Amino acid sequence: QVQLVESGGGVVQAGGSLRLSCAASGRTVSTYAMGWFRQAPGKEREFVARITWSGGGTFYGDSVKGRFTISRDNAKNMVYLQMNSLKPEDTAVYYCANSRVFAAPANALAYDNWGQGTQVTVSS
Repeated sequence: QVQLVESGGGVVQAGGSLRLSCAASGRTVSTYAMGWFRQAPGKEREFVARITWSGGGTFYGDSVKGRFTISRDNAKNMVYLQMNSLKPEDTAVYYCANSRVFAAPANALAYDNWGQGTQVTVSS
């Protein structure tokens, strides 16, 4: 079991930046990749980004490509999401999740453990 705790959410104006953090604890040795998803009110959960734990390979959802950057610090068991050029449509609860298997990055079913989420609100 892996426990995940997100932090760093808040309210920011359009065009601004935020950095989300995800602290992982427990059996992190079995992690293949870490991902970020988001869910806005009344909308389905949306894939944001994924990073593989060992190689650091990254993959992004089309809506955030070029604006968001995912990174990790293996020594600290941390994953980060740097969000730049934020738009009102980025408003959502952001969740981090871990996966033990190789799968399509956006496949939420491949992720085993999820955090509680952190709210990001972008005002226009």
